[in-house]
Amino acid sequence: MAPSAVQEPGPIQAVPVKPWARPAPTKENLDWAPLPEIDLSKFDQPGGKESLARDLYDALTRVGFWVVVGHGIDDERVLRQFSFGNAFFKQPLEEKRTFPCNFAEGEYFGYRENERWIGDTGVKDNVEMLNIPKDIPDWADLPRHKVVEENYTEIASFHRELFDKVARKLFVLMSIILELPETFLADAHDYDKRSDDHLRYMIYNVRTQDEWDRAQGYTKGGHTDFGSLTLLFSQQVAGLQIRTPEGAWKWVKPVEGGITCNAADTLTFLTKGFIKSTIHRVVTPPKDQIDIPRLGLLYFVRPGDSTVMKPVPSPLLDRLGLLTDEDKDPNIPAPTGTEYVRARVKDVHHKKVIDRRENTQFEFKGLKVDNYYA
Repeated sequence: MAPSAVQEPGPIQAVPVKPWARPAPTKENLDWAPLPEIDLSKFDQPGGKESLARDLYDALTRVGFWVVVGHGIDDERVLRQFSFGNAFFKQPLEEKRTFPCNFAEGEYFGYRENERWIGDTGVKDNVEMLNIPKDIPDWADLPRHKVVEENYTEIASFHRELFDKVARKLFVLMSIILELPETFLADAHDYDKRSDDHLRYMIYNVRTQDEWDRAQGYTKGGHTDFGSLTLLFSQQVAGLQIRTPEGAWKWVKPVEGGITCNAADTLTFLTKGFIKSTIHRVVTPPKDQIDIPRLGLLYFVRPGDSTVMKPVPSPLLDRLGLLTDEDKDPNIPAPTGTEYVRARVKDVHHKKVIDRRENTQFEFKGLKVDNYYA
């Protein structure tokens, strides 16, 4: 009998990426937060940066949230990123687990599974996410999931475009407000330098009304973000709320073609509280959207290894009396942005049960932040 022919392995099948479309907006009459719009199409016009800085001032110092429009990123590219995220979350759990977040070291790259219990409610966290680091040599050897590897050129170029067209320009406007050289904050968050910036695909999986009620009954405190700046693309399913300066919770309305932005904790540290890190939370979607998975596309800007977490030398902050002699002394040590953020990530996420933290503080090497985090 002739020996059996040896079967050659077939080609590796690519992860199917189907086009994704935004669901219909809610028809419920929600109490939307009035957020200012910053039109970046004016950025390069004569006097445009100065005009936009004046527009951004109130959002930074009172609310901490605003919407960017006129950013120049084609919506087809945005929808492709949503499609990659949607394809990833449909993959088998074994594939998603091939590169998990290393929360024991405070590292947030990779996959975060929805495995944590919410106190004693009997309900698990319903959030999954995939965090993709920026395309720099320092992170070239990190593993990648299949859908990321197969589409990496497109993902990496979107990552960079988003920083250049939105985050960098916002940092220029903030530097103008603070009366610093225009590139000061952009240089402190330089895309090409080592930091934990990441593009995030995120999904809030569907829950029953009872599960939402039990989860939210445990804590409604919300949270502030750990880094400097968060960018959130519109996806239509309502769920995000902010706490206004007056203490009321209001919904954040998705804006067609817009990017919802918020300042985060490390910008507050760098400006001695001048820039506000706003408390926000995710709540039960409206009844006409409760059965829709809430797919998210976000970008998180974080200060890195070369950014020391000391207040910036702003003439404005000095005139306002916010800078002390200690703040101005370059010889007093302070942690780097990476050190602080990783300590914060480890403290919040390296656990199997989400605990109550209201009325407590997190402290790391002299940096303190209130724990609203759920």
